[in-house]
Amino acid sequence: MYTERASRLPGAVVWRRTIEDPVVRPVLPDGCMDLLWNEGRLLVAGPDTQAYVPQGGPRHWAGVRFYPGTAPAFLGVPAHELRDRRVELADLWPATEVRRLRGRIEAAADPMTALEDVALQRAADTDPPDPLLLRVVAALDTGRPVAATADELGLSARQLHRRALVAFGYGPKTLARVLRLQRALALARDGVPLAETAVRAGFADQAHLARDVRELAGMPLSQLLGR
Repeated sequence: MYTERASRLPGAVVWRRTIEDPVVRPVLPDGCMDLLWNEGRLLVAGPDTQAYVPQGGPRHWAGVRFYPGTAPAFLGVPAHELRDRRVELADLWPATEVRRLRGRIEAAADPMTALEDVALQRAADTDPPDPLLLRVVAALDTGRPVAATADELGLSARQLHRRALVAFGYGPKTLARVLRLQRALALARDGVPLAETAVRAGFADQAHLARDVRELAGMPLSQLLGR
């Protein structure tokens, strides 16, 4: 069972998941990073470039999913250092602080809300994310070309790539592909025919959509939609 809601932290989502189904469902790239609680552990999920397949283990999870580009300021770590990784929070923050936070979450009636409170408190004590990078996400999520996005923001292609690595974990072209995939999946799950989905999401055609889904999700589109 999976549930989520909008967080009190701007742009973020808080979620919980209880794994009851023996069928393992992949976590797809979405441009985001998550702070995770997992039955006594605190972890960070870095930005994915391919589908991540959980490997069994504890059944109860809670998380704060940060809006793309906002987690590095919160964590104090460049996103590219966490790309395609799940790491213990104690590897990033002082172990004594992580133990204190873990105890606070374990004592709470609702780990999801307690984890959100930790994120809110930490965010209040750190500098806000660069607003320019939020504009990058907004532009690319409308299908704006990377080169045009850089020009409109007054950046060279190299400057945009360097800043994107820190904020998103990968370059702007990869971020654009990931956001395009998510747009397509949202349309397809709403029942939009696949040929129309491809055009509306920004793909050249349905075959282009199918190739990107297989590369990023690790399975054919029909199988992914069936899940």
